[in-house]
Amino acid sequence: MRKDINRISLAGLVVALGIIYGDIGTSPLYVFKAIVGNNPVSDLLVIGGISCIIWTLTLQTTIKYVILTLRADNKGEGGIFSLYALVRRHAKWAVTFGMIGGAALLADGIITPPITVTSAIEGLRTLEVFKDLSQWTIVKIVLTIITLMFVVQQFGTVSIGKLFGPIMVIWFSMLGVLGLSHIVDDVSVFKAFSPHYAIKLLTTYPRGFMILGAVFLCTTGAEALYSDLGHCGKGNIRVSWTFVKACLILNYLGQGAWLLTQKGQVIPKDTNPFFAIMPEWFVIFGVLIATLASIIASQALISGSFTLISEAMRLNLWPKLKINYPTEMRGQLYIPGINTMLFVGCVAIVLIFKESSSMEAAYGLSITICMLMTSCLFAFYLYTRRVRLSLILIYLVTFFTLEFSFLFANLVKFMHGGYVTVIVAGILFLIMMVWYKSRKIKNRYVEFVKLEDHLPVIQELSNDSTIPKYATHLVYMSSADNPKEIEHKIIYSILNKKPKRADIYWFVHVDVVDEPYLSEYSVQTIIPNEVIRVEFRLGFKVEQRINLMFRMVVEDMVRNKEVNITSRYESLSKNNVVGDFQFIVMEKFLSHDNDLPLYERLVMRMYFFLKKISLSEERGFGLDSSYVTIEKYPLVVAPVTNLQLRRIIHS
Repeated sequence: MRKDINRISLAGLVVALGIIYGDIGTSPLYVFKAIVGNNPVSDLLVIGGISCIIWTLTLQTTIKYVILTLRADNKGEGGIFSLYALVRRHAKWAVTFGMIGGAALLADGIITPPITVTSAIEGLRTLEVFKDLSQWTIVKIVLTIITLMFVVQQFGTVSIGKLFGPIMVIWFSMLGVLGLSHIVDDVSVFKAFSPHYAIKLLTTYPRGFMILGAVFLCTTGAEALYSDLGHCGKGNIRVSWTFVKACLILNYLGQGAWLLTQKGQVIPKDTNPFFAIMPEWFVIFGVLIATLASIIASQALISGSFTLISEAMRLNLWPKLKINYPTEMRGQLYIPGINTMLFVGCVAIVLIFKESSSMEAAYGLSITICMLMTSCLFAFYLYTRRVRLSLILIYLVTFFTLEFSFLFANLVKFMHGGYVTVIVAGILFLIMMVWYKSRKIKNRYVEFVKLEDHLPVIQELSNDSTIPKYATHLVYMSSADNPKEIEHKIIYSILNKKPKRADIYWFVHVDVVDEPYLSEYSVQTIIPNEVIRVEFRLGFKVEQRINLMFRMVVEDMVRNKEVNITSRYESLSKNNVVGDFQFIVMEKFLSHDNDLPLYERLVMRMYFFLKKISLSEERGFGLDSSYVTIEKYPLVVAPVTNLQLRRIIHS
């Protein structure tokens, strides 16, 4: 049953603060520092900068995500793959937007932990005792924190996760109070609420348009508001965002007011306005709270990456990987391969860029692309819901103008480190594209036959006592959507390869549906106690534990007296011994008898390389390997047709 995602509760609000706002909530650590850069402090730079921030948070975060995109909930779930699942049956091409957006979001997960943790630790230099702290020492502290963070992933974060909400309440309260205490330094900062100053900065300030690249950092975590819709609910997100946005704007106003007291000066590289507005006695506490907040932000992004990959796997957009469930909490999962990939990426970012100011140059480019893809998918979602075309056009013009402006401003970052996340996103997209395209190529080869045409011979084989019995119950995983059809290779496996006599033949089909957590099955008894088809309909967020699920189905059928699973060997039958179950999994290899075009040949070679390093078919379906037989068969997707052979006749 669908939960009430509009329900608001105090506990839900605190959970939302702990899960969703880590990335966007820690942006005050580096946004203003990036906007000011090496420029002398001026009224236009500071007030125009705050105005850009306020209107970016209003248009991009509040209107686009909190008000509009949250409406596109998929049975209470959100995120770019949930949005893709909502529209994919209407348009096959939507998959490209989903893959690009997913890859960009994953790439963002590699740079967010380094920049947030490094910015927090660099705050120690605000203290007199640590003002000479070397960058290499900071790098070592950051690497230690990041290493510990990735090590604990395998144990789950439920116990410490309970602290995330309260810590983030303290963090946002601190942001608001610190900002409020400094607004009186120069109340002219309130002029920033007028968009006039944002436009003036972008159009008249030297290279003013390029400042948008730094401004964009204030909204990089907006995508998380939609991705975590299922965890927190629409109502809790919308209410908690009003508190978060107020605290963020207050802090930016406070930083701006302090900066206006430094008018005409160039802010030293080691000075961060965020820590400069803290009383000296509070700095050590501020650094500690900022570090905890940056860890929470990183944790949320890592968990989000695990969820994203698991969804991609169910939607056949990513190679199957081992997934662990460290706790009983729904949605809590751990993917060792992705954890290692993110860890290596984060360490590399820290070692390459070292300083948070250098990381700012690389940050934001990939996530801009993700936001553009969300805009495209959401516009098409509105179209499928028959929203007026004029309103869809207004939406696209507004947010395309905004996001393409951010994209062009961020493109300047490409040569200053942005290439790192773009390359990472490109590699991740390539993996998804290869996995998706190879499936399309393979489907050209899969040959389905009518099951009824082969039932008589299967029945004869089952009762032919001259052939040794292969198993009491023989279970095949079938990809046939039509219950009246079966793959030709399965029939070949039963009858031709080595005749497999069994008492009951089971054909199991898994249908991954667009509803996130659907978990249901249907049974079709084709020949009572001889041929049975079981179809599982599982949501794209549901783990495919077919071994366990199939056992539950069989037990249910036995209770309802729909099947007799007792062994038919006379000695075992009279003692009611249950017969054995044997699963047959077909494993493909690329045949040399293929004549593929160059592009498809490359796709298939990459596919089989990825297949070697990914989870095997039986483990992907959650089958117990002791009950599985692997059968290899050649994949011939494009048979060679131009081979000529001439026979020589000897006299």
